[in-house]
Amino acid sequence: MKRRNVFIMLAGLALVLFTAQDIALAAPLIPSVNLDVGASNKPQDVAVTLQVMALLTILSLAPGILIMTTSFVRIVVVIGFLRNALSTQNAPPNQVVIALSLFLTFYIMSPYWSQANENGIQPYMAGQITQEEAINNVVAPVREFMFKQTRESDLALFVNLADDERPESQEDVSTFTLIPAFIISELKTAFQIGFMIYVPFIVIDMIVASTLMSMGMMMLPPVMISLPFKILLFVMVDGWHLLIKSLIISFK
Repeated sequence: MKRRNVFIMLAGLALVLFTAQDIALAAPLIPSVNLDVGASNKPQDVAVTLQVMALLTILSLAPGILIMTTSFVRIVVVIGFLRNALSTQNAPPNQVVIALSLFLTFYIMSPYWSQANENGIQPYMAGQITQEEAINNVVAPVREFMFKQTRESDLALFVNLADDERPESQEDVSTFTLIPAFIISELKTAFQIGFMIYVPFIVIDMIVASTLMSMGMMMLPPVMISLPFKILLFVMVDGWHLLIKSLIISFK
């Protein structure tokens, strides 16, 4: 009986395979796509190819450009300081911190991106300006934002390290010089805000640690006792409202 069942199963499998083969032969062929690099006698084709390669390179670097030329750095570092000061470790989790930082970045940068779209992208798509003019018009609002947040001492540092001549105006400063100066300025500002965040929570830790020591509970971790009090303080003063408001105002 078992051999008969096995034989029936094998016969059914063979029937399905032969039927599938007939269907595949009767079905239309799926076209294949080939990407080849061939020779060209037209300089225009070479120029277009180089432009496509440059565009793909820029797209691959887009996340880094988005992070390092916007308000993202300051926001994510400050929220990281807050999480460490509260001693909550992974609360809020990294996904929430990154998402909140991104949406706040979109909110802060929206006026500059709208200006870049109106003056650069839309006129270029309408054929009103050249590609070079479009790039300059797109970069100009972002440079304006970075200049507002960059300290003169940080900018002078990279100008001197590059052995460039003293710039007479902002237009004379290269974007490649402005970006690193902007990044270290953002880090310094974020650390200053982080220090102000740490102070009240350190006071709570010191009070709790002194109280436990005076009671002889030296084996009990002070963080375990101070954590609820720090969360309570943060909630009572509406900490998220104050923090986000202070971050947004710091970019004005």
